[in-house]
Amino acid sequence: MHSRFARACSGAINTVSMEKTAQEKGLGVIGTGDFLHPEWLKELKSTLAQDGDSGLFLLKGSAGGTRFVLSDEICTVESVNGSSKRIHHCVLLPSFDAVDALAESLKRYGSLGSDGRPILSMGAAHLVEEVFKASKDAFVFPAHAWTPYFGVLGAMSGFSSVKEAYGDQAKRIQALETGLSSDPAMNWRVSELDRYALVSNSDMHSLGNMGRESNVLEIDGGVTYAKMVDAITNREEKGFRMTVEFYPEEGKYHYDGHRECGFSVNPEADSTRSCRVCGKPLVVGVLHRVNDLADREPGYKPKNAVPYIHAVPLLEVIAYALKKTKYSAGVRSAYEALIGRFHDEFDILTAARPEEIAEVAGDGIAQSIDNVRHERIRIKPGYAGVYGELDLLGRNRNSEAKPISQKSLFEFPT
Repeated sequence: MHSRFARACSGAINTVSMEKTAQEKGLGVIGTGDFLHPEWLKELKSTLAQDGDSGLFLLKGSAGGTRFVLSDEICTVESVNGSSKRIHHCVLLPSFDAVDALAESLKRYGSLGSDGRPILSMGAAHLVEEVFKASKDAFVFPAHAWTPYFGVLGAMSGFSSVKEAYGDQAKRIQALETGLSSDPAMNWRVSELDRYALVSNSDMHSLGNMGRESNVLEIDGGVTYAKMVDAITNREEKGFRMTVEFYPEEGKYHYDGHRECGFSVNPEADSTRSCRVCGKPLVVGVLHRVNDLADREPGYKPKNAVPYIHAVPLLEVIAYALKKTKYSAGVRSAYEALIGRFHDEFDILTAARPEEIAEVAGDGIAQSIDNVRHERIRIKPGYAGVYGELDLLGRNRNSEAKPISQKSLFEFPT
């Protein structure tokens, strides 16, 4: 998650709007994002109250019940043998005291107020060491691990394993964020990743993108920070029920490509590394990078694998069906009508009967949702910062759209 103090993020993001959106989406716990930014931290402290001794927080004066967990995404930059190594990391902490302690130690390595996602001149191992000095209960994991520029395993990171990137602190890394352009099945092909819980988070830059990827946990006796982290990391207890995933083809770094020329290639079918329009090098996408590091064939599933489903955010589904932008009044009206009839967005996407959806929003939206559930869709894959193009109703059968080939290995829940 990000706040309005992070670059390229919506000015409408505040704790009140975050809780309202979380309730529409069906999210019980959301990250605060950007807790190291001084202005955002001040706002968090003034608007959130501790939920007992749970390590989570509630919006003051609200009966909504959405829990907030203190979170941030941090960029580390270090020079190794003359090469710059840049990695994004997600950090969770259980208290404002821990945040204050971390901010005090990290301000020496870069400005905490210039961006909600601070850029710090330090290595990945050093960051982890400082985070655990601030709190022994910290939770740290690589953000969007496969993206080319800042993912720990991305084509431009300079690393080929989590251990190589985090050095002597790798033992403290227990999870890995798969990112929008990969899903668990792609990650299962790399045996070195079996030791990590594969988490999926929205990387929200605007409220509509909240929950576009999420984690489903089953926690007895009320949710706490400690129970949440334990459910994720201790997968043998089955508290980590599943993840909700972007179709990886829709992610904006799935294929290789060159954004400026609108050129992309499927690395499994075309070995070219240069743009055929201008000759410049292509941005090596996630599919290509996974294939480079994979030591298993597609379809392999580890014994302790957490199930997953693919989903498309409801606003995107409605916008496609109505042939409008997702920011139009008509799309928002249909969205609110569906939320008013059903419990929340996840209920609509996963459980509501298509005929009941059709009664509220029409056959096109109902059929689109049903097609997404059962993977009867086509996608022109994203590349080099360009999101993939969805075709939910088979409108573009003569286009370059690519039929989904990577099927979920689990039945869709009812």
